[in-house]
Amino acid sequence: MKTARHPRRTRRRSRTALAAGLLVGLLALSGCGAGDDAGETRSADSGKAAAPRERAASDASAGQVAEGAGGSPADGRKTGGPPAVVHVIRTATLSVEVRDVPKAAAAARAAASEAGGLVADEKTERVDATRETSHIVLRVPQDAYETVLKDLAGTGKLLSRTSSAKDVTDQVVDVESRIASQRASVARVRKLMDRADALSDVVTLEGELSSRQAALESLLAQQASLKDRTSLATITLDLSEPETAPETNDDDDPPGFLDALDNGWDAFLTVLRWGSVVLAATAPFLVTIVVLVVAGRLLLRRLRGRRAARTPVPPHSPPRPPAS
Repeated sequence: MKTARHPRRTRRRSRTALAAGLLVGLLALSGCGAGDDAGETRSADSGKAAAPRERAASDASAGQVAEGAGGSPADGRKTGGPPAVVHVIRTATLSVEVRDVPKAAAAARAAASEAGGLVADEKTERVDATRETSHIVLRVPQDAYETVLKDLAGTGKLLSRTSSAKDVTDQVVDVESRIASQRASVARVRKLMDRADALSDVVTLEGELSSRQAALESLLAQQASLKDRTSLATITLDLSEPETAPETNDDDDPPGFLDALDNGWDAFLTVLRWGSVVLAATAPFLVTIVVLVVAGRLLLRRLRGRRAARTPVPPHSPPRPPAS
């Protein structure tokens, strides 16, 4: 019986040792993750004081520096290291007064297309019967940013112009470092899941993997957003047409014969026009009045005829002799 119990105790001890090993590994993983986050925070804080060239150089040696448009290589020949890349977000807003808004908008779209950019948003409105306005958002490559600005400003009368440039090199490097650490953390969790046998350990590791994978996807989205904003500059263009001033007659000469004749003819036509309007408006009433007058006269004639027929005719008297 003693020899039979010995293998069972050995199996229990091995399972206990394995569970303890998994627990210790999970605790070490949590400590590593916390240490990575703390290290990332410290590196982010210390990175504000460090030069962007040293960070970009170290990341380039590790193969983690992303290609950023709008950057200019720093002077890395003096230190012997690879050139650093500066990531800049450029934006500009232009307000231009043009004679023809549709033509100017077409020219702006053509300028962006020729530079390798695109039209992100466009809105055209009609102010009144003669004027239009257009609001266009263009995305152009960083190397064509200044050229496109000059082309757009030269389409008409420049009313206002604002531009800004924001250096996000530290933020780009920090996000890339966080992505590398988070990927390593996800890989460690997956290795522990491959070694886990107990169901409770698997469930715990799956929850940890899900949270770390979500954090990694969030960092990747930040990296994509930074890459898009640093590779393409944003130009907002507002086009408008000038207001048409009312025409004024500056001629102070007195009116002549032709002017008087022209004015008299206009007055005559105006009187005829309004007279025809009045006649057309009163025609129904005039017709009704004429019909009533005619009918009244006919009725009076009939009444007089009847009265004359009823009145007796006096006897015929001989004619009187003329007075001598």
